[in-house]
Amino acid sequence: MIQLFGVSQVFTGRSGSVEALRDIDLKIAEGEFVAVVGRSGCGKSTLLRLVAGLLPPTYGEIQVADERVTKPRQDIAMLFQRPALLPWRTVLDNVLLPAEIFKLGRAALRERALGLLEMVGLAGFEKRLPHELSGGMQQRVALCRSLLSGPRVLLMDEPFSALDALTREDLSTELQRIHMENRATIMFVTHSIDEAVLLADRVVVLSPRPGQIVDVLDIDIPRPRSLGRTAQLDQVVAARAELHDLLMRRESVVL
Repeated sequence: MIQLFGVSQVFTGRSGSVEALRDIDLKIAEGEFVAVVGRSGCGKSTLLRLVAGLLPPTYGEIQVADERVTKPRQDIAMLFQRPALLPWRTVLDNVLLPAEIFKLGRAALRERALGLLEMVGLAGFEKRLPHELSGGMQQRVALCRSLLSGPRVLLMDEPFSALDALTREDLSTELQRIHMENRATIMFVTHSIDEAVLLADRVVVLSPRPGQIVDVLDIDIPRPRSLGRTAQLDQVVAARAELHDLLMRRESVVL
């Protein structure tokens, strides 16, 4: 579903050039949930922006569903760390925003939007404004918005990092359920080792800048998963320890 071939990214400004990513080769299968971890500044968010078509790679090529990514696409949705809801629009109108951007027909997608809100426990909040919601509820609205057009690829950039621990675990469980039902292909950036192990089928570890793939770990644990039920499993303990060791290395040996 997602393929990156020799992708490198260099940013050039008045003070010089910064190499954010170097020679990234990665394949993600359809329906797979892949987490990306690494130290701050290693290029994780840049990687997502490249796949989303928000940024052209300096070198290399990115394909989604065997088509080269050159610009934002309807079948690729991105969820950011902050919900980024429009404060003057109701919950329902925020969810329906992609229908207007991609000219999909607002009326045709209204029932889907209502269904998504019900799915994440927000039925009855359709007419509320964002400031009337908690942070976790706002992020649920943003998640519904990202799912409205039925994207084949969902890119998530630390979407739960600003939330309290209980809300974060609750939304992680909700995301697993949605993934199991919809089978979208997900790339999920996180700083949390526990979150990566809890959610992902595979975890991609990036080196310090310039970001290169250090290792890719398989997480072979039955779903659904939760911190309470799976935290002490031998596979979880081993995966957490290996990820911790990889991330603690200041100078990692790149594959």
